Amino acid sequence: MNNLLRLYGAEARIVGDDPWTLLRDPQAPLPAGPAILPLALWLLYHRAEDGVWLGPDDEVQSLAPWLAQLPLIALDFPSFRDGRAYSQAYLLRTRLGWQGQLRAIGDVLRDQLSHMRQCGFDAFAVREDKCAEDALKGLAGMSVHYGRSAIEPRPLFRRR
Repeated sequence: MNNLLRLYGAEARIVGDDPWTLLRDPQAPLPAGPAILPLALWLLYHRAEDGVWLGPDDEVQSLAPWLAQLPLIALDFPSFRDGRAYSQAYLLRTRLGWQGQLRAIGDVLRDQLSHMRQCGFDAFAVREDKCAEDALKGLAGMSVHYGRSAIEPRPLFRRR
């Protein structure tokens, strides 16, 4: 089952054919083709076609020298209660100005998707035991956001 959602402009769609392989185990052999590697492994190999995933304890600033060449950054949610990836996403988009694909991985659920989008995520690997069709509704659920965000830095009262 493919549970990857991706934003294309304002429209969210299920990705039919994701070329990326997420490598969770740093002891596993590197897959052929583009892979999403843990930070320590990515720093070791630096293959041009690979993306990197950051855990909650990894510093986003450590990627600053390579942001121009990275095709994808994935941020891990080890539990729905752990929100550190929201801050990492916001820092990547606002402070570091990164424009590439920013993917949420791990314990990603429908109720989180709207807030993830506001923090700068544009791809969402919804948990395998959840329905991707249902999760699409999580991205369409809110039409107006009052506060500022990575995608709209002006609060509502400044948008008049």
